[in-house]
Amino acid sequence: MTHPTTQSIKHNSHTRYVILVIVFLITSVNYADRATLSIAGSSVASELGLDPGDMGLIFSAFGWAYLIMQIPGGWLLDKYGSKKVYTWSLFFWSLFTFLQGFVELMPLAWTLTSLFFLRFMLGFSEAPSFPANARIVAAWFPTHERATATACFNAGQYFALALFSPLLGWLTYAWGWQHVFTVMGVIGFILTFIWVRYIHNPGEHPHISQQELQYITDGGAVIDMDTRTGSKKSSGGWNAAKQMLTNRMLMGVFFGQYFINSITWFFLTWFPIYLVQERGMSILNVGFIASIPALCGFAGGILGGVSSDWLLKRGMSLTAARKIPIVFGMLLATSLILCNYTESHVVVVSLMALAFFGKGFGALGWTVVSDIAPREAVGLCGGLFNAFGNVASIATPLVIGYLVKELHSFSGALIFVGASAVAAMLCYLLVVGKITRMELKVSA
Repeated sequence: MTHPTTQSIKHNSHTRYVILVIVFLITSVNYADRATLSIAGSSVASELGLDPGDMGLIFSAFGWAYLIMQIPGGWLLDKYGSKKVYTWSLFFWSLFTFLQGFVELMPLAWTLTSLFFLRFMLGFSEAPSFPANARIVAAWFPTHERATATACFNAGQYFALALFSPLLGWLTYAWGWQHVFTVMGVIGFILTFIWVRYIHNPGEHPHISQQELQYITDGGAVIDMDTRTGSKKSSGGWNAAKQMLTNRMLMGVFFGQYFINSITWFFLTWFPIYLVQERGMSILNVGFIASIPALCGFAGGILGGVSSDWLLKRGMSLTAARKIPIVFGMLLATSLILCNYTESHVVVVSLMALAFFGKGFGALGWTVVSDIAPREAVGLCGGLFNAFGNVASIATPLVIGYLVKELHSFSGALIFVGASAVAAMLCYLLVVGKITRMELKVSA
């Protein structure tokens, strides 16, 4: 009996790509739900009588809850599996998004508390999403396809900024701010149904062929990740976390993600203000211009993953195939420092677009986590990784705000962001070392 060739297997297998499309769509909605209050914020504040201090407090609620729940969320994933935890995560974050559309029904004295609570619970519920994405990719994709798959779901953040921002802005204008939350909540409920119906572990999926299952298994996919969680409980918890936090390779990846996220949060928070205050652009123009780096980041993210897998297929080691795009991307990201030396708006926007393209191209952290996380603690490892990375969501806006306030310009802020790109590059070059899957030592 002849066995099917690798080429024929590729052509006859599609289930893992369906899984990836669903994960991409959910990740896009995940980021859009985070952005709902940013887009509807002016109308919400005006109608509910909230001042800038109130809004700042409400905005902070998501970040704190998201950060606090990273490690517990990863532990839950390893204990109960990706499908079960992600199902409840998606349902509840959609519910808390939906409920924000009805906050005006509360007495005015409770408005601030209600919004803070709902945003806090949104961050609480979304926390397992990215560690779960990493687990799903590790389970469904062989090593030489993993970077492309990870880049696709990670690009959902850029896709959300480019697509949902105009849509939610139109909803606010045409229907009122309440419908921004209710529409996104309903979309989330629909995706929850799709998730439950179509997402399964590779060995249990009704539509996967034996050939595809064999193909991804031979290629390094951790297909039994969730079925093994029950027998590997002794390797989880604090003992596993302590081992990972003392592993040089993992700590290099964790700190690298912090520095890469510093670039992201500059674009998510201060970039539009930079264009208005430092460059004198109009608010109307900024709305369009701010989407250009997001589109470039989307393109860079996809190309970075494809390039990494291409290098791996060309015979390069896993270490080289992952590190080369990261280093190259971070070098491109430093180009935003050059904005300090030009007065041309076109050049400034071009340099910012190049920098965000580079950031996307080099953002292979989740791919590396899928490659190196201990098999029985991929969720916990992803939680630690995301916790380190999201410290930047708190630190970067504060540092840039201080620099702008003290220096009365954005020149120091741009140097800070460019230096973050250099630091990320050095983490991978000098700290990470060889990229290989970590093995946990099981305590007696």
